[in-house]
Amino acid sequence: MDGYFGSYVLVAALLAIGIAIVAGALLANRLLRPSRPTPEKLTTYECGVDPVGEGWAQSQVRYYVFTYLYVVFAVDAVFLFPWATVFDAPGYGLTTLVEMFVFLGFIALGIVYAWRKRVLTWT
Repeated sequence: MDGYFGSYVLVAALLAIGIAIVAGALLANRLLRPSRPTPEKLTTYECGVDPVGEGWAQSQVRYYVFTYLYVVFAVDAVFLFPWATVFDAPGYGLTTLVEMFVFLGFIALGIVYAWRKRVLTWT
């Protein structure tokens, strides 16, 4: 497996093995599980409360906005940890410091934009 495509063959083989293991586990689960459907088991389960009314419930967009903001800050934290390790390496100090401030500037610009559009207000 030498050469350029050797590593791709290895990755494809490992991916195929992983897919085969997951598919085998799901197939074994389906073959070995007991199947005794009853009307109680087939009803929709809603946190222990009997389902009442329609299945349609409208959610407000603000919950998704806060979720997106959380994801942005989580990604920000993911980029900050490797930066902190590289920042200490010799020869990378000023370059990584400037790059991180540019990155944090983009994040801050997005927060200021969301704040000016009044997306961050809860009411």
